[in-house]
Amino acid sequence: MKIAVIGGGSTYTPELVSGFLERFESLPVTELCLMDIDPQRLEIVGGFARRMVQAHGEPFKVLLVADQREAIRDASYVITQLRAGQMPARVSDEYLGRRHGLIGQETTGVGGMAKALRTIPVVLAIANDMHSLADPGALLLNFTNPAGLVTQALQKYAPQVPSVGVCNVAITTQMGIIEKLEPLLGETITPERCELDTLGLNHLSWHRGFTVDGKQVWPQVMEAFVEELRNESDPEWDIPTIRALGMLPNYYLQYFYYTDRKLKAQENWPPSRGEEVVEIEKDLLREYGDPKLVIPPPGLMLRGGAFYSTVATQLINAHYNDLGERHIVNTAHRGAVHGWPEEWVLEMPCRVEKSGIHPMPSEPLPPVCYGLLAQVKAYELLTVEAAVHGDRQAAYQALLAHPLGPMADQVQEVLDELLATNRAYLPQFWE
Repeated sequence: MKIAVIGGGSTYTPELVSGFLERFESLPVTELCLMDIDPQRLEIVGGFARRMVQAHGEPFKVLLVADQREAIRDASYVITQLRAGQMPARVSDEYLGRRHGLIGQETTGVGGMAKALRTIPVVLAIANDMHSLADPGALLLNFTNPAGLVTQALQKYAPQVPSVGVCNVAITTQMGIIEKLEPLLGETITPERCELDTLGLNHLSWHRGFTVDGKQVWPQVMEAFVEELRNESDPEWDIPTIRALGMLPNYYLQYFYYTDRKLKAQENWPPSRGEEVVEIEKDLLREYGDPKLVIPPPGLMLRGGAFYSTVATQLINAHYNDLGERHIVNTAHRGAVHGWPEEWVLEMPCRVEKSGIHPMPSEPLPPVCYGLLAQVKAYELLTVEAAVHGDRQAAYQALLAHPLGPMADQVQEVLDELLATNRAYLPQFWE
């Protein structure tokens, strides 16, 4: 089994390698092919990956390639974890928002839109290469943010290639809930006994149920969460909102619920989060280059992305071994949420087996959530059209539709700067 990683020079890659090493008996990888356009990063990260695998008796080969088509050829699975424009583009996205008095963030608002416009054509090209070069039925796992929006583009414009969007928020939330529940229930709880009920969009979802051995314990979860907020000096959420929702919002909903607070925090930049990550990655790459290092260093946790390897390898394992496991992923719901457009890509529970990713029937969200979700989904659909066709009108409408976008009479100014700043990565708008 060949697995290709596009963006293999990412500092996340060693965690992914760890996941494949831990699951080798059930997931018999023969080749892990790391592809990246940055030769220096590929050499450093790839060299470290090879040492990790050698330290475990070299159960599979690690290949380092610069050619995308070579990486994808004969692959059974392709993982995308790339960043079009690399870290300078992320920092640019953040400050684009800040300059216009808007949220400056990697995956939402104007920054998220800029990243989507750069990323969608790249990932669609990968899907096209898969269609002609990869194993028949090869699955594309997209970790590249904005993950749900990119997956929306994949499933509309590359339907011939099975794809799924993946994020670590659900599993991180599940592990946090388990940590809170164990002292309340007086027992050790393994993740296999639990199910988290989540619905929404990637980075715009709400958690609304949790079972242990099939028993609903959501009231205990909510009370534990509220009690934790009550004891914090500077809580991230206000208790009346949490009680009114009866749900736990995805962290990224803070940008929508507490926009002024987030805008005020931006006044303290630098450093932005992107600038922080630049420094974290410098340290990580220096550590990865140590010829004696054979296990991921503790500093990797500062990068974010906890449980990344667990999410990726569990999903591939469930698909390859036809396990029928329940996973929370991003895919078109195809009628699983009654009354919602079937083509909408949602973050939701799905059954994963060899035949594919099958959305499980889910109750629609209440109006207090649905209104915001529908507005952001409209923005996503418009952004997909803008990215694929270089459609400036669709891009204008996307900014106009986004709840975190500029005022109507500022849209053109923001759009002009977004396109000019990213011109090198957006040829579809400048032909």
